[in-house]
Amino acid sequence: MASIFPPCPKCDSDDISKNGVIKGKQRYKCRTCLYNFTVEKMGKSIDSYYVVKALQLYIEGVSYREIERLLGISHVSVMNWVKKYQIKVPKQNLATPTYRILNHKELGEFVSRPQNVEGKGMLITELGDKFMVIQWNRITFN
Repeated sequence: MASIFPPCPKCDSDDISKNGVIKGKQRYKCRTCLYNFTVEKMGKSIDSYYVVKALQLYIEGVSYREIERLLGISHVSVMNWVKKYQIKVPKQNLATPTYRILNHKELGEFVSRPQNVEGKGMLITELGDKFMVIQWNRITFN
């Protein structure tokens, strides 16, 4: 008969018994190796859509704090994702990104003006019910 308790995280034994409650969580004891443990808590997960968007913005050169303000996700979470997925730091180039958040109507008006589109690199990405326009402006040295 299989144990109804979780296996020991140290030795993977199923010979487990209850061993009290700590901070409202059930504590268990392994009878094989005498290890005490509690069941791992389920962390708050973030939708993969926002993880992908945050990493896309990072690759485009948007800073961690700006990503935090745009997506409402902690900059520390973004840093952890960059480390986890081994995203390389973008190289500095002679163009700086600027971004705007526009709704559908504003986006149509923005793209219809030739001065906003001609001679510029631009990326338009969905951001919930709005759109983000990232443009690259060349840095000129006098």
